[in-house]
Order: sequence, then structure tokens, then C-alpha cells
Amino acid sequence: DGLVERMNKKLETLVGNSYEFTQPIEMRFNELISGVRGDVAIKLYGDDLDQMMATAASIGRVLQSIPGAADVRVEQTGGFPTLDFRFNRSAIAGLGLSVEEVANTVSTALGGREAGVVFEGDRRFNIVVRMPDAARNDIAAIGAIPVALPPNAAGARQTVPLRQLVDFQETDGLNQISRENGKRRVVIQSNVRGVDVGTFVDQARAKIDAQIKLPTGMYLEWGGQFQSLQAASARLMVVIPIAALVIFVLLFMALESAAMAAAIFAAVPLAVSGGVFALALTGQLFSISAAVGFIVLFGVSVLNGLVMMTSIQARLRSGMKVEEAISGGAMERFRSVVMTAVVPSLGFVPMALAHGTGAEVQKPLAITVIGGLITATILTLFVLPAVSRLVLGRAERRRDEPIAQPAAA
Repeated sequence: DGLVERMNKKLETLVGNSYEFTQPIEMRFNELISGVRGDVAIKLYGDDLDQMMATAASIGRVLQSIPGAADVRVEQTGGFPTLDFRFNRSAIAGLGLSVEEVANTVSTALGGREAGVVFEGDRRFNIVVRMPDAARNDIAAIGAIPVALPPNAAGARQTVPLRQLVDFQETDGLNQISRENGKRRVVIQSNVRGVDVGTFVDQARAKIDAQIKLPTGMYLEWGGQFQSLQAASARLMVVIPIAALVIFVLLFMALESAAMAAAIFAAVPLAVSGGVFALALTGQLFSISAAVGFIVLFGVSVLNGLVMMTSIQARLRSGMKVEEAISGGAMERFRSVVMTAVVPSLGFVPMALAHGTGAEVQKPLAITVIGGLITATILTLFVLPAVSRLVLGRAERRRDEPIAQPAAA
């Protein structure tokens, strides 16, 4: 980040240039994902290039006003220096020529035309006739090209300079026309710094919808790393509920009690809160690697709860009261729960302090796990016994209630 900031200060003074900062691997992945190089890309599709460029410029200005936007760039489709030939049809017709004949003269002079073939042994080379490069870059020399007129009655042929038949004009032509799925496309892209990609895109979408009215026939698609984020989030939305259900079933099979399994699950959100606070305190942004860290917390908190709950259950089966079983089970498993949390926390410390290659992926994962394990341990030792007292105490009261006997006849 410091290197990018220093480079940007040096380059922003150069007028007329546009820059974007990226890294080789990151750039290749962005290109593979959606064909663009930025963190966030807005693909504008339509038919009228002039309208598309005006709309794309407006979208670019909106992106620049959003916090976190960096290296905003609108794909340049125009501005290519072009020599435009406009045929004077009345003058051409008055001299007995056709537009095709004049166009062929221009094409031969500038683009070249095959005039024969040269053989050298078994090799063959085309002879191409065209003006020298120096003359092709000189409008005066191009205007002086002689164009042969039709033969007169005596069979003689005269010539006129090309400038009498064609008007030359230097214009800004099209630089490129990009297409995707048969539609013309203009890309507006931006890198994101200091804000997570999901938050940036949410703000950008809301602002663009409010300020930009797309002409008829145009539509937008969002791409870049945001597209990968959406795909990963969609997968997690499927994987996490399935994993939670499987774990609950395994807990039920191990404890043979839905109430005890539910008590262990009740401590999971409290453990996840530690990861949230750790990310906020360290200034890290939520990412897919952080989401993986929350999944790790999910498993560790369930494991700690299971360790304590099996001890409580064993005491209940031996005939102890609920309060005695909970107190004894918590004291017996205190060391096991603490060791289960301390060992992985120490293992993640090097990742949390990393600054080398891959640190941007390792740090959110490690910080989430360390912060979550701290709260998971505390909550398992104090909150889980309280939740177990509520759940198991209610079951004990129902068991101790007298059963009403039918009245004697």
C-alpha cells in the first residue's frame, strides 16, 4: 500500500494518462474470472457507442465519489487519430469517373496493391505497389496523387490531383469496439482500497441506480473480484447450513438428547462474536478467508461444548442432581476446554503477524480464529453451564412432576 501511494503521487502529476495498480497473480485471476483487471468492473452493454461512452463517463464519476474507490478507469473507445476521406461525388461524376475508381487509387496508394509475383527458386513473393512511408504521412503528398481520367477522343489520358476529387480531414476515430455475447460493451473498472468489496459494491449500486438513468437498450453487469465473492458466498450459503445440520445430527447421536445438542449450539453465536470484534479491533475487512475462520470457530466451539456436555451427561446418568452434575462436569473439563482453545490459538499467531507473501489471506483467517477462541473458551466455561441449567432443569422438573391418577369409581 505504501509503494502504491508513493507511485501514485509521482504519476498523478502527468496529465492525460490513466493508471491502475495491481499485482501479476491478482491481475491474471481477475482476467480469468470476468475478463477485466480491476477489483470491481461494471460492464455496460448497448448498441449506440456515443450514448454508451456518455453513460460510462457518468458511471465513472459516480464511482469516484464512493469511499474506497481507486484507479477508476473508463474503457476508451474513441480518440484514435484518423484520416477521413470524403469523396466529392459531383466533381468525380463531372470528370467521367466513378467513386470506385477514385477509391481504388486511394487504396493502392496507402494500403498497397499486388502488381505481380517474383519467383526465387521454389519461393514466391508478391510485388506490392504503394507510396513510400514518408509520403503516406504527408497529406500534401497524398493530395497530389494523380488520378487518370477517361481517354479523350484522341485516346490520350489526362490526370487530375486527388485533392480535386477527395476532401481530406483529420478526425478522432474509434479506438476499439469490444463485444461480448454479440453486444457492444464498455467496461468501467475500479480497484478498492480501505473498504471490503461487498460494501463498496452495495454503495455503488445504490448510488448508480439513484443517479444514472440508462437509455433504452442498455444494461449493466457487475464483474471482477466481486463476481468471485458472489460465487464463493453462494457456495458458503449452501455449505454452512448443511455442515450445521450434519453436526447437530452427530451431536444428537452422541448425546442421545436433542435438548443437550441444542444447548451446545446456543453457544456458537456467542463464540462467533469474538471473531467479529477481533476483525473490528485490528481493522481487517471481512473476506472469504475470514468466513473460513468463522467456520473453524464453529467447529471448535461445538467441540468444547461436546467435551463439557459428555461429562455432565455422565454425572446425570449416575444419579446426580442437575446443578451438581453441571458444576462437577464444568470443573472436570476446565483444563480440557482451555487446552483445546490455547493450542490452535498459538498455532495461528504466526499467521496473524505475517507480512509476507499471502499475508492478506492469512491474517483475516488467523485473527478471526484467535479472537473467536478467546470468547469461545470463556463462553463455554460460563455460558454453556448456564444454558445447560435452563435446558436440563426444565427437563428435570417435568420428570419430577407427579402423574395424575384416575379417580376411583
